Amino acid sequence: MWPDTRLCRMLDISHPVIQAPMAGTTTPALAATVSEAGGLGSHGCATLGPGTLRDDIKQLARRTARPVNLNFFCHDERAIDPAHHRRLLDALAPHYAAAGIAPPTGMPEPPFPAFGPAQLEVLLAQPPAVASFHFGLPEAAALAALKAAGCRILASATTVAEARWLADRGADAIIAQGWESGGHRGVFLDVAQDARIGLFALLPQIVDAVEQPVIAAGGIADGRGIAAAFALGAAGVQIGTAFITADEAGPKPLHAEAVRHGADASTRISRAVSGRPARAHRTAWLDDMTQVEPAPFPLMYHYVAPLLAADPETYRFALYGQAAALAPGGTAAERLARLVSDAERVFSGQSHAPG
Repeated sequence: MWPDTRLCRMLDISHPVIQAPMAGTTTPALAATVSEAGGLGSHGCATLGPGTLRDDIKQLARRTARPVNLNFFCHDERAIDPAHHRRLLDALAPHYAAAGIAPPTGMPEPPFPAFGPAQLEVLLAQPPAVASFHFGLPEAAALAALKAAGCRILASATTVAEARWLADRGADAIIAQGWESGGHRGVFLDVAQDARIGLFALLPQIVDAVEQPVIAAGGIADGRGIAAAFALGAAGVQIGTAFITADEAGPKPLHAEAVRHGADASTRISRAVSGRPARAHRTAWLDDMTQVEPAPFPLMYHYVAPLLAADPETYRFALYGQAAALAPGGTAAERLARLVSDAERVFSGQSHAPG
């Protein structure tokens, strides 16, 4: 039924539907369930230490022999200067007081590293079928080692220039990430001047610019969105928000609330929590934080993690995309089946099944 089967052949999957790797939300159970159902399950591994990463890979191997995608961050690691550090503590002082907590002490240390030798060592010992990257790609030697071990490489682009950059450096397929996407923006060539391109403008331009299969991501949560992406040249789709409330996902009560309220649960792009732009549930706190210069990613977590822990309602950081209201219900396998059957109806000219 699929108009373009390149991604299916490349990744050895039945359906060109990738469950997005959402760090902190995905679990080995979620990824394995999607892979067993014929899609490509993904596990967000960017924040995992080598030991946990190794354990999760073993869990995945016990649950499925089908291809699975492991995802990592390739951000630049930057320090914060003392003056900026003091400004942040001053700006957040009223929030620490309101939450009844002391400000964090000491200069910030990264809560997790960018992809590097430690993660590479684990992957080469237990190579996944697919490794994907956000914020660029690893250094050339690491990428070559992964490819030599049999890993297919996927990476996110938010502009045509980023897509070409990834294609020139060996990505096997490009994920075109539209502005509608939940979670962190994959922008990496010019983070300060994010182009903010919506998926339906971005996707066909990337398709025209690179030879690799292109995967559409952002605002897709039902069969209509899947069919539309293929009409614009996609060889597959990556869907996150439609899986965030699946039974196998990590529990996120605010995500469930967003799905229930549909379009009334608004989102916004903010750098307030991590230091990089990310789409999350809109709150008064995130609105206020637009005036605060964040610390470099991921050092900003040093300043806001105590607030998230002390008052999770006021300082909520629930990441999801603009199509939350369209998400199907049930287990991950049931959701994938609904997405596929819905898309098939649209491809065949039948009306979309509501609900």
